[in-house]
Amino acid sequence: MNAPISPAGPAGRALMPPAAPPAPWTAWIALSSAGLAWLFDAMDLQIFTLILFPSVSELIGSTDAGRIAGTGGVIIACKFFGWGSGGIAFGVIADHIGRARTMLVTVVIYSLFTALSGLAQTWWQLAAFQALAGVGMGGEWAAGAALVAETWPEQSRVRAMQLMQMCFALGFFAAAALNLLVGPYGWRWVFAAGAAPAPIIVLLRLCVPEPARWLAARNQRAADTRWSDPTATLRAIFAPDMRRRTIVAVLIALAMMADSNSLAPLISPWVHQILPRDQQSAIGRTVSQFFMMMSIGGLVGYLGLMWPIARLPRRWVYAVIVVGSTTVALTQFISVTTVRQLLLFAPIYGFFAIGGFGFFAVYFPELFPTAIRATGQGFCWNMARSLAALGPLVAGALVGVMGSVPAAGRLIAFVYLVGFIAIWFGPETKGEPLQD
Repeated sequence: MNAPISPAGPAGRALMPPAAPPAPWTAWIALSSAGLAWLFDAMDLQIFTLILFPSVSELIGSTDAGRIAGTGGVIIACKFFGWGSGGIAFGVIADHIGRARTMLVTVVIYSLFTALSGLAQTWWQLAAFQALAGVGMGGEWAAGAALVAETWPEQSRVRAMQLMQMCFALGFFAAAALNLLVGPYGWRWVFAAGAAPAPIIVLLRLCVPEPARWLAARNQRAADTRWSDPTATLRAIFAPDMRRRTIVAVLIALAMMADSNSLAPLISPWVHQILPRDQQSAIGRTVSQFFMMMSIGGLVGYLGLMWPIARLPRRWVYAVIVVGSTTVALTQFISVTTVRQLLLFAPIYGFFAIGGFGFFAVYFPELFPTAIRATGQGFCWNMARSLAALGPLVAGALVGVMGSVPAAGRLIAFVYLVGFIAIWFGPETKGEPLQD
């Protein structure tokens, strides 16, 4: 019988004693490997956004901003669908075979297909390679976040999770810097360079042991025949005591992903519209500068989030993040008319829209017990990512219909408010230990 399995006792409390704290070197190696993988994951994710204009214009043989935005939106949507499906699948796999092993596989997948993207001869080949790279990227976060959350002691967990998530902003910055350095040699070389760091992460992964919490949960599952079905962990996140948590987590992640994923691909066509005709050769450099400035703002946002998320109610912190993101996005698309103004807004927007993602690295592990943590995190994060894949398609269509990037951007900015409503239906987890 395939009824949902409840992984915890009353009110979601632990069924097993907490695992012993890990040795400090183990915790730091786990954080270093997960952080570096997340950095390169973000870098590979952002690379296509930066080279969207030159790559798509070459592959479709057109410089029309509307066509480029539309085709680029399709490619990004394929990547996000791959991200979503891979994340859900590898989240389940990580609960069954281990966090570290799963991360090793995901790194190889996204690095290989990022490199192959540089060999694409048609836009649909590029879309296929990016979708397969997305499969590996999606699996990375679910396994890595669970590894760090379960390896670090309770009193240091929030800061460790924030440090790991902060690497996402560093990855955005690294992608922009890579494009500035390698971009002049052609967009294909940017893809190739994006896959180069993979061997470093693979070597680190070989030194990372599985968390004691996961090993204990695995032993408990082995003694319970209800967990013998490979889909048991996926069904468990929809058990009566988990269902609301799962749905709320999907909605609050979707609100931020849909907006940021929809707005980011608009930057390259927007710069094309803003730049004077005699400065069109500076599109690539300007887009890289924008994302570097946005990444700096995101990095400051991650650091700034450490204090409030450790001391204030989780739901209030998230509410401030989405209200700030909405306000800055609307103001940006209403008032910006020059490249200089766009670059001034970039770090402010990044502070909320990129730095705010640090919230999920803390909140999501607190929603699910160890036996289903990677499945729960992976499903919620990547179901949101899959649904958000429609964002670039809608954004590209809106630009074509409305005739301007700012008009489309103003409309898309209101999607953040979906998260503002949803968060109040989720549990308040401040001060609660991880469920075992």
